[in-house]
Amino acid sequence: MRCFSYRVAHLMSLCFVCVYLFINYGSAGKMKIVEEPNTFGLNNPFVAQGSRLQPKVTPAPVSGPVHLHQLAGKCFSLTESTYKYEFCPFHNVTQHEQTFRWNAYSGILGIWQEWEMANNTFTSMWMRDGDTCGNRNRETKVILVCSTRSKLAQVSEPSTCVYSLTFETPLVCHPHSLLVYPTLKEELQKEWDEAEQARYEGLITEQGYNNLLKDIFEDAGLLKSRKVKVKVQEAAADSARQNSLEKCKADYQKLREETERLRALLTQHNIPFTSETNDAKGTVSVTVKDQHLRGDNGLIDVQ
Repeated sequence: MRCFSYRVAHLMSLCFVCVYLFINYGSAGKMKIVEEPNTFGLNNPFVAQGSRLQPKVTPAPVSGPVHLHQLAGKCFSLTESTYKYEFCPFHNVTQHEQTFRWNAYSGILGIWQEWEMANNTFTSMWMRDGDTCGNRNRETKVILVCSTRSKLAQVSEPSTCVYSLTFETPLVCHPHSLLVYPTLKEELQKEWDEAEQARYEGLITEQGYNNLLKDIFEDAGLLKSRKVKVKVQEAAADSARQNSLEKCKADYQKLREETERLRALLTQHNIPFTSETNDAKGTVSVTVKDQHLRGDNGLIDVQ
C-alpha cells in the first residue's frame, strides 16, 4: 500500500512539472524551429562550447582603427525569441537556440574576414565562412553605430543565410573615428595620393582607381587578399604554357625522325631527291625527281 501511494505521488509531481512548463514556455509564443541542426546534442551542457562549434577557417588578423582593437577578446550577446546571439569582434558571430530540444541548434554565423569601406570610411565588418547553409556558407555583416555603451543591439536575416548585426559603441562616435586613410602606413598613404592624382589628371579610369585602392587595402590587411588566387591562376597558366612548349618540342622531334626515315627510305630505293632548308622556319622540304617508285609499271606521258 505504501509503495502504491509513493507511485501516485510521483506521477502527480510529474504532472505538475508538465503543466508548469506548458504555462511558462508553451504559451509564450510560437517557437522558431531550426530546420538544419548541425548534429545531435549541440547544447549539451556536459560538452565544452569549443567542442560544439567547428570553424572552417581561422579569423583574419585584427585590423582597422587602432581604438577599436580593444574590442578584440570581448564578446557581446543578445537574446531574441528563442535564440541567443554572440558577437566577438575580430573573431566570430555565433547563434544558440535556447530551448529544451534534444538537438537544439548552435552554430557559427561567420568568422572575421575583412572590412567594408566606402568614401574613405569603414562602414561595416564582414564575418564570412560560417556553417554550411544549403550550397553556401553563412555570413554576417556587422554595422557599427554610435551609442553611449557597447552592446549588440539588433539582429536580422535580410536574406537566406546572410545576417545583419547592429553593434552600438561609443568608440565610433567621433566624426573621424572610422576614417580609413589615417590607419594606413606612410608608403600606402603615398600610393593612395598618387592614385588620387592620377584619377584627377584623367590618367586612369574610375575602375582603375578602384582597383588600385583595392590593392592598397589588401596590402594593409583591411580586405581579404585575392592575390593568392591570382598567383595560383598565373601558376596554372605558366604550367599550361610549359606543357604546350614541351608538347611542341616532342612533336617537332617526331617530325624530324619521320623526315629522316623517309629520306633513308628514298635513299634505299635509289630515288633521287633534293633537300631544301627553310632558314626562317627551320624546316626541310624534300623534292622527288622521279615520280615513279621502283616496281611501278604505270604509263609515262612522253608528250
